[in-house]
Amino acid sequence: MTTDNLPLHLMSPGANLEAYIQVVNRIPLLTVEEERELAIRLYNDGDIDAARSLVMAHLRFVVYIAKSYSGYGLSEADLIQEGNVGLMKAVRRFNPEFGVRLVSFAVHWIKAEMHEFILKNWRIVKVATTKAQRKLFFNLRGSKKRLGWMNDKEVKFVAGELGVEPHQVRQMEGRLSAHDEAFDGGPDEEDEFLSPSRYLEDTESDPALIIEMQNSSRGRQRQLAAAFTNLDDRAKHIIQQRWLQDNKATLHELAEYFGISAERVRQLEKNAIKKLRLEFDL
Repeated sequence: MTTDNLPLHLMSPGANLEAYIQVVNRIPLLTVEEERELAIRLYNDGDIDAARSLVMAHLRFVVYIAKSYSGYGLSEADLIQEGNVGLMKAVRRFNPEFGVRLVSFAVHWIKAEMHEFILKNWRIVKVATTKAQRKLFFNLRGSKKRLGWMNDKEVKFVAGELGVEPHQVRQMEGRLSAHDEAFDGGPDEEDEFLSPSRYLEDTESDPALIIEMQNSSRGRQRQLAAAFTNLDDRAKHIIQQRWLQDNKATLHELAEYFGISAERVRQLEKNAIKKLRLEFDL
């Protein structure tokens, strides 16, 4: 089979992955001269047929690279499809004057697309966002010499090898060891009882409860204002100065203001509060 009569749908592996791999492995490799001629046609003239031939001849390399990422539990077919996108990007950017083979240039683009796909789909919550975290994600498991958690010596060694801080190694090790958990639990009643929805719910953020509390607060404020208007002027002044001011007045200050004893002010305050409680239904 030549690249000229290969169906376009074989650019993406379908349900039968093995058949796809057999097909792309039968596509002949290009010689150095053939690859350079096609690259020049594409680079100088925008020849689409040349681009297609370059892509088809390198599909087997995408399959080879995808197999190296089988340990992440994602579909090999999906990885191949993402890698093919990277291959096409590389072909579009390839300059025949670089003096290197296309496969050497394309490997970066192929892996970049696969890496992005893995990071987006490996877990529900993205585990690597910074450059250092991405480096750790794709190198940590290969750097570990044994199963289980690393000791301090191993952490420092891996951090030195990858050029990151030891605490970043510990953090990524924990993320890789974690697993996704359904917020509402599974079909099992016990799973539902222990699900995060049981203990992560923030009842104070329930919009219905917030509105209910706001309405209740406004209603009580209106009740208090109505009850306050029924007090005499002296009682209003005492309550206001003793309870409603930032700098509260003392009993002796109010006693001097009204020309009465501090004990009498205390009695007036007590009676006013009692009256408010009765009218406010506290």
